[in-house]
Amino acid sequence: MRIILLGPPGSGKGTQAQLLVQRYGIVQLSTGEMLRAAVAAGTPVGLKAKEIMASGGLVPDEVVVGIISDRIDQPDAKNGFILDGFPRTVPQAEALDDLLKHKHLKLDGVIELRVNESALLNRVETRVAQMRERGEEVRVDDTPEVLTKRLASYRSQTEPLVHYYSERRKLSTIDGMMAINEVTRAIHRQLLALGAVEPKTHGKTSAKSAAKAASVKTGAKKAKTAKKPMKTIKKAAKTTKKAAKKATKKTVKKAAKKTVKKSAKKAAKKLTKKRAKR
Repeated sequence: MRIILLGPPGSGKGTQAQLLVQRYGIVQLSTGEMLRAAVAAGTPVGLKAKEIMASGGLVPDEVVVGIISDRIDQPDAKNGFILDGFPRTVPQAEALDDLLKHKHLKLDGVIELRVNESALLNRVETRVAQMRERGEEVRVDDTPEVLTKRLASYRSQTEPLVHYYSERRKLSTIDGMMAINEVTRAIHRQLLALGAVEPKTHGKTSAKSAAKAASVKTGAKKAKTAKKPMKTIKKAAKTTKKAAKKATKKTVKKAAKKTVKKSAKKAAKKLTKKRAKR
């Protein structure tokens, strides 16, 4: 499963990307992180990017595409990937199409998280105001002014991608203003429609959890069932004990009565014999 997440700053792309990574066992590819990793690893493309960044220039598309090419060849990207933050422009999208075609790979879909810009700005304004009231430090890039600029940049550069992927029947639009779990479910439904399959390990884990739950339930049921015969046995034992006690008492009483009767008879016989002798 190879997908692109589109959406303006604050649309929740990062959160949803992480949830998809956990669910489908794919990797999240962020251009910023990939650039830093390539520079740190000292790859040919990374060294080229380092030189450009050191001179204060913007890393050209061909270098970024080269870094992405190296990254998707790594074993952990075999099951698929999510591109977050790339492409940002139509030329980058075209370069990505050429790259995937060259590697005999296909892009499965593009998920656009559509949001209300006014609502996003209100959220940021409220959050910043609350932070200032609490005396907390507000990040320079986390202000309504910066967000306004980033949204304008997104509209001019990235929004044309919506039309680009829509024309190629790759685009699915989801309301990013919904609750996080609702957005997650909507994305999952869309990916299933595109033919996404959850890895077997995920299914095994679910099956294992279900089996464990069933085992606990069965054990509890057995324990409950076993409790009933035990109760019956206890009751029977109590009854038997009571009956035995009663029987013993009756036997002792009968034996005592018999002994007394026998002794009295013997004494009377002895007395009669004595009188006859006289």
